[in-house]
Amino acid sequence: MSDPSATATLAERLWQAVADGDERTAAQTVHDALVGGLEEETLLLEVIAPVQEKVGVEWAADRITVAQEHAATAINERVVTSLAHHRHRAGGAHSPQRRGRVTVSCVDGEWHAFPARLVAEVLTLRGWQVDFLGAQTPTTHLIAHLHQTNPAAVLLSGSLPTHLPTAHAAITACQAVGVPVLAGGRAFGTDGRYARALRADRWAADARGAVAVLKAGMKRPDASANRQAVDDLPHLADQEYTLVVQTRPQLVKQTLADLETRFPALRDYSDDQRERTAEDIAHIVDFLAVGLYVDDAELFTTFLTWTADILQARRVPVHSLLTGLDVLAGQLRDFPRTLSMLREGTAALDESCRTRPVPGPGPQA
Repeated sequence: MSDPSATATLAERLWQAVADGDERTAAQTVHDALVGGLEEETLLLEVIAPVQEKVGVEWAADRITVAQEHAATAINERVVTSLAHHRHRAGGAHSPQRRGRVTVSCVDGEWHAFPARLVAEVLTLRGWQVDFLGAQTPTTHLIAHLHQTNPAAVLLSGSLPTHLPTAHAAITACQAVGVPVLAGGRAFGTDGRYARALRADRWAADARGAVAVLKAGMKRPDASANRQAVDDLPHLADQEYTLVVQTRPQLVKQTLADLETRFPALRDYSDDQRERTAEDIAHIVDFLAVGLYVDDAELFTTFLTWTADILQARRVPVHSLLTGLDVLAGQLRDFPRTLSMLREGTAALDESCRTRPVPGPGPQA
């Protein structure tokens, strides 16, 4: 059992090195701890993982730039790689009992590969033969790999909820070739609710949870089952999700045009500012769509309140989100489930705005 205060101190030292862009010191900090007797798994999960999480928190608070966030992540990735190289050079000295073969992959479109990488490294430390496929693995390529390797399980990682429909397709496809799916990552909910909704075989909150699930064993699914998305999610029969996705370009374009009418100053935006505003609107539509897919307004409202925090940190008027929702509601007035979700989003933002100072009016959605 590691000393929490010692690992917290070590994590703070690593954070300082990563924040300074000092890869040499970052690697030295971790390897000195390894030589000093700290287990590699502890370094991965109780030192490096919290530092990587802090990178995201600092970006969201506008205390580091996107470029600094990318640089910090790259340093952490190379530190993890250096630990793996050290382990391989050590040879059989750290080899545990050999277990089965598993595949670790990110959902197609998911480029946050770092959490999956940590899981892959921990499973390797615990004796599993791991095929780590990395970020943005197309489902067809994943299935081809499963045909070639026949692993005991697929560990499917997702960080962004907007990839849940793609994850659903991947889960169904893996099960159709007889390979069980263990889902993990923030996209599936902090309690695994979306993993269950999408009929993943199991869910794990973290790497050690995944180890426990695999150790207990996973039953292979019936490969002969012919399952469609609407079989798992009957509410999709109303076609609202499909229609919102199909009309996404028009929704974004019309919302941007309507916002120009409400906020004439938007007409004076630079091309770059207009592009960012359109991207913000597109994100709202994407999260609205995935909320419809899983029929969970909380997914949408959580995104909206998180976005409000991001905008507040960047001194963008939060109430502009409310205007954007109102404009979308006008375009989607014939979709009852969608309108209900937009109303819940508006109520959540209203509540959020009461707890924060409201900046002056602005046109960005």
